[in-house]
Parts: sequence; structure tokens; C-alpha cells
Amino acid sequence: MGFLSKFFGKRSKADLENPMQGLHIAEDDERMSWAIEKAIATLHYFQNSLLEPEPVQQYFSVKVLIDDGVHREHLWLTSPSFDDEGNLYGIVGNKPVYVNSVTMNQKIGIDPCFISDWMIIEDGRLIGGYTIRAVREGKPVHERAEFDRQVGLYIDEGIDYFVHDFSTPEGAILCLEDAYDEHNIEKAIACKNFIEEARLLLMKMNDIYNGNDILLTTADILRTSFIRSLEKDGFPVFSDLRRAFPYRKKITDRLYLITEVCIFPDGGKSTQQIYTFKGEDGWRVLNVIE
Repeated sequence: MGFLSKFFGKRSKADLENPMQGLHIAEDDERMSWAIEKAIATLHYFQNSLLEPEPVQQYFSVKVLIDDGVHREHLWLTSPSFDDEGNLYGIVGNKPVYVNSVTMNQKIGIDPCFISDWMIIEDGRLIGGYTIRAVREGKPVHERAEFDRQVGLYIDEGIDYFVHDFSTPEGAILCLEDAYDEHNIEKAIACKNFIEEARLLLMKMNDIYNGNDILLTTADILRTSFIRSLEKDGFPVFSDLRRAFPYRKKITDRLYLITEVCIFPDGGKSTQQIYTFKGEDGWRVLNVIE
């Protein structure tokens, strides 16, 4: 088994290919719902890596939803591959508990719309594996080291590979950080929504504010302050950082509070909470920190 036997020690092949054996969580659990959504949003990284794996990427697996018409169950597939039409193929890596339509070690093909998670082991680090992380986060802090030992995985913040665009709150944050790295003020401004940032600020200061004039004036002040801060203090640097987004809190359908963890090359970490708002042109950053 090469690397895998070294990494997982004396764990059996069945354990290796099913790191979640015996660990179940309701699909409607908030952590699990976010985990599946994040896995789908970042699936592009898994697919691209599978096509051209880096030397540090030693293991690939995909979790899919199997529905036999009576029961539903999420199972991991090993040796995954995609055909030209995007269909997923793989070998069932763990023994089904509920469904009867597939068996362990069976090679199956499935529509990618049934993907619920993916994982890569990169140089000993778990990348993806969001449903695994959801189960882990649901445990008391003092039990997590034992959980890591049982599943045989090294789990840290990882790296979240959201697309750098305005289709997700996290993607909008990454776009803003790209603008910082490029020292591009206009691009940074385009990643913001000062009207909604002003509205949120005014609501925090006073439950009721009268008239649109104060909203527009506050937005202009925030925009001017943002520009002056960059001109005076310089641009933050994100190019050398690993970034993960462990939490997303829904305030309203269009207002989310995002937690971002930045990991520095020396291992240091910083955490920030950032409000994002979805307008007609997608998500934008408000940058109001709690």
C-alpha cells in the first residue's frame, strides 16, 4: 500500500478506504449541510487535481449519495475518475449499512450531481473531507485528538479552494484579497458594497434611521475612508497565506457572516469575521467585523 500504509499505520484496508466507518450524522444537520455545500462549491479543485495530480497528492476519494429506492446512504468511492461527459466512476470503499443496491469493492458509475464530499491527502494533510470535518466539529474539543487517531487522518484547517468570483460569499472575499495583492484600488472597490455596509452600520448604531440621505452620506464616508486607508497604510498581503473558511452564519437570505482563517508560512494563524451581501450582481464584501 506504499504511502497509505505508512500514513495510516496498522489500520486495515477497509478502515483506510472508509475513514468514516461507523460515524453517521443527519443530513439536515446545519454543519453537514454546509459541509456538502462547500464540497460542491470546491469540487473543481478535486477534478483538476485528479487530472494532473501533484507529487504531494497521495490519495483521492469521493463521497456520493446512493439511493436504492428505499434507503439512502452516503458512501466513499476510491479510485475515482470522470469520463468526457462528467460522469463519475469509482469503487465502493466501505460496506453499505442501509442500501442494498451496491456492495463493497463494486465499481459503479454515478451522476456527479450525487457527490456530497471529496477528499485529497496532500503531503499528509487532509484537503476537503468536509463531512469528516463536520463530524469532528460536533465533538467536544477534548475528544478531537482521539477522533483524529481513530480515523487516521491529520486534520488541520486545510485550504478551501473556492472559485475567485462573486458567486459565493467566500469567492467575493478572495476577489477582494486578490485586489489587495495586485495593489488595485478600483478592483478592491468593485468587490465592496458600501451602501449595504452603511445600512448595516447604521442599524447597529440605531435601530431606526430616517431618510435615504444619511444612508448615502454614510456610504460615501465609508468608501472614502476605505480608499484613504489603503493609500495611507498600504495593502494587506494574502499571496503567501493558506486560507480556510470553516464557518458561514446566515443572517438573512442575502447577508452572511463568514469566518476566514489565514495560516501564515511560519504556522501562525489569524481569524477574522466578515459580512458579505448578495445583490443583483452577486456577493460583495461589507467588511464590518464583529
